[in-house]
Parts: sequence; structure tokens; C-alpha cells
Amino acid sequence: MRKGFDSLCGIVTSELKMNVLSGAVFIFMNKKHNQLKLLLWEGDGFAIYYKRLEKGTYELPLSSNHDKDFSITNEALHYILQGVSLKSVRKRKRYQQPHLPTGR
Repeated sequence: MRKGFDSLCGIVTSELKMNVLSGAVFIFMNKKHNQLKLLLWEGDGFAIYYKRLEKGTYELPLSSNHDKDFSITNEALHYILQGVSLKSVRKRKRYQQPHLPTGR
């Protein structure tokens, strides 16, 4: 967890093959799952949010293909930061607008 702005940006571009300027939040967690860093581009510069738990661990959502890189919703990120067990969360059925094709 010693990496700073430039090293984390390097991981995103070289290992994850993603655009660090996309506005996405990139989450980095240590092996013990008690520390995490969030890296995001805020339009005029990078921000890092760093949190170390004094007790307990963060829960990682299960990815379908067991990759080290996967996407989660902002709601899931909020649950992770608050210590809510993702396995116990039950969402009630809601309307979801269908995604429209973006090609012209």
C-alpha cells in the first residue's frame, strides 16, 4: 500500500489496460483486506482515498471469472466501505430502463 498517484496510474494503464482519465474509481486492496485505496480522476487532478481498518476486513464481491479486475456498482462500493455483507443484501425488484444502442 505504498504506491502513490503515478504508480497507481501506471497499474491502471499497463496492467488493467484502462484509461485512468475515464472518471471510473479504481480500487486497490491489500492482501489482508484491511486497507484500501481508491484512485479517481476529478477533471482537474487525481484524488486518492485511503482507509485502514483498525478491526475487521473489507469484503470483495465475487467475480464470475475470478479475475483481479472487475466492475462493481457505486452502490456495492458504498456497501463495502460501510462494512455491509454483500451476501446478505437483498434488493427488491425495481424498474430498469433498457440500454439503448449508442451507435449512430
